Amino acid sequence: MALYYVNKNAQDNGDHEVHQSGCSFIPNSENRIYLGNFAYCSLAVNEAKKYFIDVDGCYYCTSCHTE
Repeated sequence: MALYYVNKNAQDNGDHEVHQSGCSFIPNSENRIYLGNFAYCSLAVNEAKKYFIDVDGCYYCTSCHTE
């Protein structure tokens, strides 16, 4: 299980990245939304889709990065 957050700010491609707690690229606390504690990154991405349409996992800290 890991804690997950989504970046409030979209990347250049429009995606809002999901990060695990402790990621070197996690945004500052004012620029992220806490998603919860999940066993799988895909569950965190699904939760983030409640806030944003275009969501992807972080390339560096998650196993569910797709683009």
